[in-house]
Amino acid sequence: MMIQDDSSLFHSSLLTLFLIAPPTFLSLTFLQAPYGKHHRPGWGPNLPPALAWLLMESPTLWLTLLLFPHGLHSHNPKAQVLIAIFLLHYLNRTILYPLRLLFTPSKKTASGFPLSVALMAFVFNLLNSYLQARSISHYHTHYTSSGLFWFRLLIGLLVFLCGMGINVWADRVLLRLKSEGKGYVVPRGGLFDLVACPNYFGEIVEWLGWAVMTWSWAGLGFFLYTFANLGPRARANRRWYLEKFGEDYPKQRKGVIPFLY
Repeated sequence: MMIQDDSSLFHSSLLTLFLIAPPTFLSLTFLQAPYGKHHRPGWGPNLPPALAWLLMESPTLWLTLLLFPHGLHSHNPKAQVLIAIFLLHYLNRTILYPLRLLFTPSKKTASGFPLSVALMAFVFNLLNSYLQARSISHYHTHYTSSGLFWFRLLIGLLVFLCGMGINVWADRVLLRLKSEGKGYVVPRGGLFDLVACPNYFGEIVEWLGWAVMTWSWAGLGFFLYTFANLGPRARANRRWYLEKFGEDYPKQRKGVIPFLY
């Protein structure tokens, strides 16, 4: 059985999550991770994208399920509801999304996923899964205030589900365009008319909802890191579209936050 008192490890890991967000934001502002539109040689061997997503996101399922039962609050229905919501997102990201990638072939846009990048994402997911699972199952301090807990859960869940709906919808649109075999095209319709990456916008909204639901430092840290990771990439994607399509790409579209960023 897991040692209950891992507070030193937990708080060091939590501090790490907050400390890596600013350099992540700054580095990705100038250098994009080399996958998808930004794929380029020089980053080592490549994996098939579907396999890369499955492997690098996998700790969010197996590590979370391994750690959660050992927390003091693991039998609390409130903790169980929270962790089920976390797992809902990663069931889609770790299992369903790679399956969609696998069955949506496109020779014109297909590119490998660098193993080195997948390993970095794997390590981050180890860190974050540990933090979220232990925060919810063991270190959470807001379960005693029942009314306030359910109020935060309701508000946060509405935000989370809205973001997840946007994320899944945008991924489906992009995969449909990919399946048409025309290479990269300008996505249109819905939130694509406002931002270059509504899929990233949806994921950022999701983890904002998670931060509200959990009302925890771990939840807040994950939300901030998500923006630090996806915000600069969305802006880089917008620049990529402008360079590739020129006048055919609507210049009024922002990167990831409608009208703002």
